[in-house]
Parts: sequence; structure tokens; C-alpha cells
Amino acid sequence: MSFSWGLVYVLSEWAIRLVMLVYVPNRRSAAAARAWLVLIFLVPWVGLVLFALIGRIRYPRERLEAEAMAVSRIRSVQSEMRSLAAFRLPELAGPAERSARLVERLGNFGPLAGNQVELLPEYQPAIDRLVRDIDGAQHHVHLLFYIFAADATGQKVAAALERAQARGVSCRVLMDAVGSSGGLRRLGPGLRRSGVEVLAALPVNFLRRNAARLDLRNHRKIAVIDGKIGYVGSQNIVDPGFIPAYPNEEMLVRVLGPVVVQLQAVFLADRYQETEHRLEVSELLPPRELAGNSTAQVLPSGPGFPHENHQTLLVDLLHAASERVVMTTPYFVPDEPFLQAMVTAALRGVEVRLVVPEHSNKRIANWAQESNYARLLEAGIHIHLYAPYLLHAKHVTVDRWLAVVGSVNMDIRSFALDSEVSLLVYDPQVVAAFEVVQTRYIAHSREVSREAWSRRPLLRRVAQNTARLADSLL
Repeated sequence: MSFSWGLVYVLSEWAIRLVMLVYVPNRRSAAAARAWLVLIFLVPWVGLVLFALIGRIRYPRERLEAEAMAVSRIRSVQSEMRSLAAFRLPELAGPAERSARLVERLGNFGPLAGNQVELLPEYQPAIDRLVRDIDGAQHHVHLLFYIFAADATGQKVAAALERAQARGVSCRVLMDAVGSSGGLRRLGPGLRRSGVEVLAALPVNFLRRNAARLDLRNHRKIAVIDGKIGYVGSQNIVDPGFIPAYPNEEMLVRVLGPVVVQLQAVFLADRYQETEHRLEVSELLPPRELAGNSTAQVLPSGPGFPHENHQTLLVDLLHAASERVVMTTPYFVPDEPFLQAMVTAALRGVEVRLVVPEHSNKRIANWAQESNYARLLEAGIHIHLYAPYLLHAKHVTVDRWLAVVGSVNMDIRSFALDSEVSLLVYDPQVVAAFEVVQTRYIAHSREVSREAWSRRPLLRRVAQNTARLADSLL
């Protein structure tokens, strides 16, 4: 009998299928296991290589230990904050009190009163406002961004950092190693020469024990100036047109008051993961005075937390809503519990509206997103396709008592893999300000009708349903 490489290859494929059929479902959701197994059964060797690169759920032990220390750091900052007379606890009741308690258990930060929240929905004015605050800094500037590009916007912010450092302000910058690879390479050396601390968050190096997985990214967008001014939202440090043909529209918020120290703690925790060096927190606490009337709370999330913090929060908010929920997100590829919560809220009589961009820069993810539309429309959920720009903003309003804004996409990647952060604001006036922006979105959107959607071409339906099989990989 002659030797056959073809037979060896076929047997190797079946060996991969059988072994992975047992291994993949271990400690994974059914959806994630299903997506990986479909890929592996279709193309075993390709699936095996991809799984080895980005599919293993193992998080490096050193990073888990550093994250545990970072969480401990967050808790200690929380204790220090509450020991200060100025940091009075808010008076919340009903669903607001229950949500605040849930968020504290998930992310270790409790709600704090006395904050001022300003919406910055216009792209360039938001960057200009950040630059002015950096130019006015007296003690320190801390920036953490997924994308810090070396384009005109990045150079503008980098120049402000260099000016601040030159006058004695301590400037520290964290850039995601993948999202900001160009900024690290082109802006990093000059910033470091000027004295600015520049660190790569979650560096990828297959020869390094503590290296991050390629698909585990720090997707946060945070700025803290002098411990008293904070920024959080969806906007990166990059030109709005960095995606060809689809300029971004964002939402950034500027906050003053006690909650800024929670953003500070998230930055310090991420910095500690990369340096294992602790800064003196007492020097970085904000001034001991209140800034406004808003109660606010920060929720971080990421692989180091025991729960999918933002997925848990949003599902809970959908169940808590009694009147209206408006959700804005650039990518909508949720898991089954999230979808079920949306449908349940709509069937209960809650007005549920989803605002997403009409033009997406991720075709397969967009097909997977569209595969959910029929189910949502049947439940009475309104779907609005925003046309003017690629709407990259990520925020939610619930009834008249809560607004949530941050870096979190409504997809499985943001919920389970990426490090994210959101700000919760319990203030009807701030919610009303968000509703003004959401009303503008809806006015410039095309609403998807159930009848028209049912007539979409068969080929498009096949693409959507096929893409949905990979929802856990997108």
C-alpha cells in the first residue's frame, strides 16, 4: 500500500475537529463555542491557527495578578474618597438606587454627588476643549486612548502635552499597542524626549510571557487634568476622517467634581498593569469642593473582571425601564440575553429605539447586526439608520433618570474582551441634554420599516444569517 499525504491531511483535519469539539466548549458561552466550532469544522487548519492566536481564554497570570492589584487600588481610592467630607453620598431611590448598587458591585465604584457634566457632541470643538484644558494644567495630565494617531489631531494634542511638560506639568500617556501603533511609533519618541511618559497598553509580543492576546485591547478613552477635569466617551485622538469616506461623529463628555477621581483610578490601574509602579494617590485626588448637581458613577470592564460588566448593566437597565430607552452604538452584535431583554422591554410597553450608522466600515459585522433586525422589528422596536456620518457615539438614556456614555459598543467583543469604561449620570437635566442629541440623530436617520425589511433580497438574508454564526468572533 503506497503512502498518501492526502489521506494524512484528511485524517489530520478530522483529528482537529474531534479534539476541538471537546476542548472549545470548555468555559465558553454556547454562542462563542458554536462560532469557533463552525469555523474549525469548515476549515480545520485555518480555524486551529486562528484559535491558537485569538481564541484561547487564558489570560497571562502576570496580567491577572496586576489586574487584581489594580482592582485593589480602585477600592482603596474609593475608601479614601468617602473619607473626605466633600464627597457626600447621593440620595437615590427606586431603579436609580438599584442600578447604582449593581454598578458598584460590578466595578467597585459607588455613586458620588456634586458633579458637573457637559456634553461635547461636535468633533473638532471637543478636541479643542481638551487642548485648552491641557494648556491650563498646573499639576498633571493623564491620557488613555485606544487610538492616538500621528495625524493632525494627534500632533495637536501631542504639542499641548509637550508645552505642559515644559512648564513642569507631569504628563503621562497610555496608548493601546495595536490601536495606537502609528502614534507610538511616530509620536512616542518625540514625546518621551520632551519628558512625557508614553506607555503602550497591552503590548503584543509572542516571545514575552506577560504579553497580551492580540484580540484583547484597551478600548478606553479617558483624560484627567489636575485630578479635577475629566473626559470620557467614544472619541479617539485622531482626525474625524481617518476611515476613508466615513468621517466619524462622536460623543465626549467633560466632567468636573468628585467622580473625576474614579476616572483617575481607572487610568492609574491601567498604568500599574504596564509598569507595576504605584503613584502617590493623595497627590492626585481632586480639590475638596463640589462642582455641580449631578450624581455620577464610573463603570470599568474588561477580561480581569469576573462578570461582563456592561452587558450585565444594560440588560438590567432594559428590565428596569418603564417608559423609554434610546440606545446609540456604531456596532450592534449582542448576545441572546441582551436581545431578549430588548424584546421583553418592548413587549412590556417600553418605547425602545436603536440608533446605528447607515454606513458601516465593517461589512461582516454589519451583516451580523442586520440579522437581528427582523426580530427587533416584530417586537415593535424602532431602528434608525443615521446617514450623515459614521455615528461612532455610544450612549444610552433610560426613562428620565439615567444617561450612560462611554467607549462600549453593543457587541460581544466590547462586553467580553476589550477593556472599556462608561460614565453613568443620574440627573434628569443631563438626560434631557442627551435626548436633544438623540432627537437630532433620529431626525437625520432613515427608520427601518418591518414591511420593507421583509422584502430584502434573498442573497442579503443569506449573508446576514451566515455572518450571525460568527457573532462571537466579530
